[in-house]
Amino acid sequence: MQHLSINLSERLELFSDFWRPRVIAELNDYQIKLVKIRGEFVWHQHDHTDELFICLGGCLKIELPGSTVTLNEGELFVVPKGVKHRPMADEECHAMLIEPKGVINTGDAESELTAPQDQWI
Repeated sequence: MQHLSINLSERLELFSDFWRPRVIAELNDYQIKLVKIRGEFVWHQHDHTDELFICLGGCLKIELPGSTVTLNEGELFVVPKGVKHRPMADEECHAMLIEPKGVINTGDAESELTAPQDQWI
């Protein structure tokens, strides 16, 4: 088996659509995903798992009931399971997500922004 590093910038260049996370690696039962964000997502929650956001570039805002968390490049935030939230970015933002395999990006919300599962790059 060949061991290769993963260049995040190069992988981000492989896609241009927003709100469609791409899997770049797996760690046990977790997937590491890259996503491009612009505009507002849907309010949703994940009842069975926390969700980790790492801002790789730009400014990511995560709205929560009663507050907003702002992430700049190099910052992270964990949304606890069961907490309603809505990611958003005024300008294009790049982020890394770490979450269990099979997590639907829109959680409990039905939306046209629901992304296909297991899209690898």
